[in-house]
Amino acid sequence: MENLIEKVALFIHESPKVVVFTGAGVSTESGIPDFRSPDGIWARYDPEDFTIQRFVSDREARKRNWRLRKEMFSADYRPNPAHYAIAELERIGKLSCVITQNIDGLHHVAGNSEEKIVELHGTVKNAKCLSCDDRLPLGEVLKRIDQGEEDPHCEKCGGLLKAATVSFGEAMPPAEMRRAEQCSRECDLFIVVGSSLVVYPAAGMPLVAKRSGARLVIINYTSTDMDAIADAVIHNKAGAVMEAILEKVKERAI
Repeated sequence: MENLIEKVALFIHESPKVVVFTGAGVSTESGIPDFRSPDGIWARYDPEDFTIQRFVSDREARKRNWRLRKEMFSADYRPNPAHYAIAELERIGKLSCVITQNIDGLHHVAGNSEEKIVELHGTVKNAKCLSCDDRLPLGEVLKRIDQGEEDPHCEKCGGLLKAATVSFGEAMPPAEMRRAEQCSRECDLFIVVGSSLVVYPAAGMPLVAKRSGARLVIINYTSTDMDAIADAVIHNKAGAVMEAILEKVKERAI
């Protein structure tokens, strides 16, 4: 693995525009449960309750949805070495953007600036009105639920409130998709960290980058369908690998 770490560090050294794409494998190293593993979130909740159609039509499904949001919001999750390594890439002037499938907001906490983060699946830190698109901190809505309001609605227009995440059946946010595609087309190096690359359209971004001439690196604990087209593949934990790569990058900069 040492040779691969050296190789990726060289790629970063040679690349002025680096895009990092993060998935659930980064979040799980901060203790956040994923959705699809045997002991993940879908083992305790019915995925059908998290379609946009069910949320809009079924009050009981909304109540279950809010229970999950409260569970995720109230836990004390912290960034891990992978998050901090990605923030360090920005600090040293290499990061074009970080495109994330994760909704936990930990890239912000680790130190990446707002303008560098593209949250393709939204964020659990905020809520939105489905009618007027008003945004507010999710914590404010959860306080209302704690006070007995089981099915909170927008105080401005009366529309349904939901967490500002992309539900099954809900359209991807167009502005974020445009930003992600532009960054992917324009980068020199695209690094996948902790994603199995099975959830589309987000997982199509590495292909956009590769077809535009960028090098592709995949760092994931298990294999992916795109390993064969990557310029380097490392099957290991995201945090340890990213930390080791950044150390090598810094050595080259001295």
